[in-house]
Amino acid sequence: MDRILYGDNQFFAVNHISDAKSMAQSIKFKTDEAIINMIDAARASGLNTFMCTTHDRIANICDIIRANPGKYENFKIYPCMPYAHKYANAVTELGIQGTIKQYVPGNFFGTLFKGGMAFVSKDFLKIMELLIDAEMKMFKGINTPVIFLQNVITDLLLGLGMVEVLKGFYDYIKNKYDAEPGFITMNMPRLLTMLETAGITNPIICFSMNKLNFRMSGGKGLYEETLKTRKFRAIAMQVLGGGAIPPKEALEYVCKFPNIEAILFGASSKANIENTVATIHHFDSQKVSF
Repeated sequence: MDRILYGDNQFFAVNHISDAKSMAQSIKFKTDEAIINMIDAARASGLNTFMCTTHDRIANICDIIRANPGKYENFKIYPCMPYAHKYANAVTELGIQGTIKQYVPGNFFGTLFKGGMAFVSKDFLKIMELLIDAEMKMFKGINTPVIFLQNVITDLLLGLGMVEVLKGFYDYIKNKYDAEPGFITMNMPRLLTMLETAGITNPIICFSMNKLNFRMSGGKGLYEETLKTRKFRAIAMQVLGGGAIPPKEALEYVCKFPNIEAILFGASSKANIENTVATIHHFDSQKVSF
């Protein structure tokens, strides 16, 4: 993995602190051109990996990338699925049956409703595989070496103890897409333990890591200890604590952990991208262990 990953929250009005900033970002990135221009600004700063949800508008960005193979020759995308808002909106507009019919392909729809909930329980993993295939269609022909399960599902499965489904996602991504499976979570220590019980060694886990315990179930101390003592491929996100920590202070803290392989961040201006990249490189060059 690259050391620094560029995220997409800013493109879809996700701001954990300010509704006003969310609205401003929504206006700024209302066109696909505005999004691709910011991705190009990240590329100009040396970032070659875009970690994004499967938002419908990402399909348009993928079309632009496919149409310019020379320009994006070394560019990678890390898809994160499912995009929960997409399905929630579809349920509102189409109902549950209409949503399944839209996103689950083939004759599986008819079989699903003939069998009812017993069929759903029996073939839950098959449904998951079909939904993964549906989400991955937009990335056809694009380099997607890591594919993530979003925290809304990861943590639901974690809470229900459904380790077989987490293992099913892991196996399907490796076997069908020849990619590394990744998991996004708000409870990194507990997820790591569950993945290890499933026989998954050295997993890729993306999790909140910041000085304020923002979205860190179990607490900062446990996270620090887990990073020091256990083996996994760590990606730190939400390092600014939702915007409550000054960038320099936040990045200095995260860069002190040698076991954090990558840092994920989002930024809505070229200057913020350049400053974040430069700050991470600066603290990395200090090579001071926590």
